[in-house]
Amino acid sequence: MKKIFPVLLGGALLLGAVACTDGAQTSGNAPSNTNEVGEELQAQENLEDATSDTRQAQIESDERARQDRQGTLGNEGEVSDGDIESLVRNNLETNLPTSQLLVESEDGVVTVAGQVATQQDLERIETLTKEVRGVKSVQVNAQVGTPAAGQ
Repeated sequence: MKKIFPVLLGGALLLGAVACTDGAQTSGNAPSNTNEVGEELQAQENLEDATSDTRQAQIESDERARQDRQGTLGNEGEVSDGDIESLVRNNLETNLPTSQLLVESEDGVVTVAGQVATQQDLERIETLTKEVRGVKSVQVNAQVGTPAAGQ
């Protein structure tokens, strides 16, 4: 028992750390909180990832799982903050594939932070976010980023 306790405790701590991660990111280079803009914009890398067949299959799978979950639980009219974050992230990633954005939602109030490639992309964030059911308002803390060297 004494030997298994540290293993169980370590597993619980790891699970807790993963479960406490807030927000949904459109790329691995997106900021970790909404008060940052994140790392140097990796537009080409983000584009390749967002438009890959694997990522598109993941987006479709996310949507099917959310629909199944809502149908099973019988709360089709309600959208959780986690679902809002996921849906907004998927919509932004699909429509702004070069972006590095973090999406957080609290009671339907969505904050989007990070970087996009163009001013036009920046201006589209609010409209694309409001397309998602359950979004009450949007705060955009993103900016047009400077592409990384060689981009």
